[in-house]
Amino acid sequence: MTFVIVMAAAVAGYASDVSDTSSRASGRSSFGKSGESGQDPQDQDPAATAPADDGNAYTPRRTEQNARVGVVFEKNDSGDHFCTASVVQSPGRNMLITAAHCAFDAEAGSTVDDLVFAPDYRDGDEPTGLWKVKKVILDDRWAKSQDEDLDVAFLILDKKDGKDIQDVLGGNTLGIDRGFDNEVKITGYPTSRDTPISCQNRTTKYSDTQMRIQCTDFEGGTSGSPWLADYDPKSHTGTVIGVLGGHEGGGDQDDVSYAAYFDDDVAALYRRAQDDD
Repeated sequence: MTFVIVMAAAVAGYASDVSDTSSRASGRSSFGKSGESGQDPQDQDPAATAPADDGNAYTPRRTEQNARVGVVFEKNDSGDHFCTASVVQSPGRNMLITAAHCAFDAEAGSTVDDLVFAPDYRDGDEPTGLWKVKKVILDDRWAKSQDEDLDVAFLILDKKDGKDIQDVLGGNTLGIDRGFDNEVKITGYPTSRDTPISCQNRTTKYSDTQMRIQCTDFEGGTSGSPWLADYDPKSHTGTVIGVLGGHEGGGDQDDVSYAAYFDDDVAALYRRAQDDD
């Protein structure tokens, strides 16, 4: 089946962010930088625990900031993780953001109804367990034509053990119309790895509706990775100004990635998602 997937709180046990500056089942086909089941594991480099030079990926430390980013599975964690998502603030306190192609089945013409999210996933360890996705919110125009400028989706989660995910991990804000030149940190999960990678660099303008960035090693599985700007260690929040996706599903080269520009369409989608949160 062709798959086109689509208030901050302190978290005890994580290193400070100052230190940090330092599947689907067999048969699933990938799109863009969503992962593909059966990929051979690659060398686990980069292995640094402090940021490399701008544009070079590194293995980030476990921190409060990084804990809000995790892997997306289908049904449960027995298969391959194939996309990345992260927690964003919402009134209902149970919302993620990812790429639309991570949560939409183009052949069936419908959203995927059995996704689960494992934040801060590392080597099979899931510190806060699996969170079930209750509803996928994406632009109707994406569903009709897979418009790369609308490759954004919000995922509404069920509570877990009576708690909302934002109460457990906090959440980042959403940044609309922030311009094309921003210093961002991107964190994502290649399907070939069981640990995340991060990269810091400046975004550039690819088109009036797409951003571009040079960051090494962002291969299949990193679709949906948040582009985080302006992280404030005092308030424990940053601003997501893009998610890896958009042009070519995020790019056909591991070292160059894209994101749809967050404009009024994304703002409207976010408001619509809050109605379901």
